[in-house]
This record gives sequence, structure tokens and C-alpha cells, in this order.
Amino acid sequence: MPHTLPACPQCGQENTYPDGDQFICPDCAHEWPQAVAASAEDDAKGDGVVRDANGNPLQDGDAVILVKDLKVKGSSSTLKKGSKIKGIRLVDGADGHNVDCKTDLGSMLLKSEFLKKA
Repeated sequence: MPHTLPACPQCGQENTYPDGDQFICPDCAHEWPQAVAASAEDDAKGDGVVRDANGNPLQDGDAVILVKDLKVKGSSSTLKKGSKIKGIRLVDGADGHNVDCKTDLGSMLLKSEFLKKA
């Protein structure tokens, strides 16, 4: 049976499980209501608004924080969890890379699901 539960909005891991009317992530102990997760998924699918890991809408110029370590493709460098990125630009990137930004490692495209609004 395929895994149909949402990934944790805090750490991005997919080990979540339902507990009553909440989802729980055993990796980071984050809890969030199932109703919020369902409505965030519905919103993200159809309205064309770019949303962060917690379902908050993002806009050009926002500051964001990484919610997990990200390995930089083609490099041995890693963007660390908790790094703040200022002045993002929203783009229609390939493979869901919809945020253009400048980091300590240079300019790059990131997926909004690994960011939270600062």
C-alpha cells in the first residue's frame, strides 16, 4: 500500500502517522492537525499560489528559513537547516524548484516545500 500521509512540514520526513485528529512526526516530534494538512494540500494543488512547508503563501521579497539540510547538486556543500535567506523571487522552475534566491553558496533554485516564512 502506498504511503498516503503527508510529509512533516517541520522536517520534511515521511514517517508521519495519524493520532486522533493530529498527524505526528516521530523524527522531530512535530504535531499538526489533520484538517489543516488536508486544506493546505487542496489549496496547493489548484490555486497557483506558492506555499512554504507550513502552507503559508510566499511572495517575492519574503525572507525564508530552511527546514532541513539540503545537499547542493554538483557540489560537496550543504545548505544547513535554519539558514535564513532574504529577498526570494518566485519562478516557474523545472521539477518544482519555484524559489530563486541568493545563498551563502551562490544563486540557486529551491523548492518551497523545504522553506518556511521567516
